[in-house]
Amino acid sequence: MKNQNNQITVKDRIKNDQVLLLEQLRKTPIVQIACEKVGVGRATYYRWRKESVEFAKQSDQALLDGSLLVNDMAESQLMSAIKDKNMTGIIFWLKHHHPAYATRVEVTTNNKNQDIELTDEQKELLNKALEMVALAPPEKETHE
Repeated sequence: MKNQNNQITVKDRIKNDQVLLLEQLRKTPIVQIACEKVGVGRATYYRWRKESVEFAKQSDQALLDGSLLVNDMAESQLMSAIKDKNMTGIIFWLKHHHPAYATRVEVTTNNKNQDIELTDEQKELLNKALEMVALAPPEKETHE
C-alpha cells in the first residue's frame, strides 16, 4: 500500500514540476534558465519531451509564448528609445522596417531549369566554387 501511495506522490510531483516548468518557459523562454528556476535538470526536461508527445507540444507552445512576450517587451523598449531620440534605436528600426535603409540585398528568381541534371564536370565546378566561398566542406580525395 505504501509503495502505491509513494508512486502516486511521485507522479503528482512530476506533473506539478512539468506545470511549473511550462509556466516558467512562458516567462523565460530559455530552457536552461527555466529549468534552474524550477529546480529541474535539463536532461529531465528533454527526457520528459521524449516520453510525452503532449508535454513536448505544450513545451513548444510555452517557448513560443515566451518568445512572443520577450519580443513585445523588446519592441516596447525600442519604441521608448526612439521616442527618446536614441539614434541607435532609430537606425535599427529603419534598417529593419524601411527598404531604403536595409543593409541586405534580396534576390528573387524563377528558376526554369530546375529539372535539368548537371554533368559530372558541372557538379565538380559547382563544388569547387562552393568550397571557395566556404559554403561546402572540401571534398575528400580518394586514393585508390
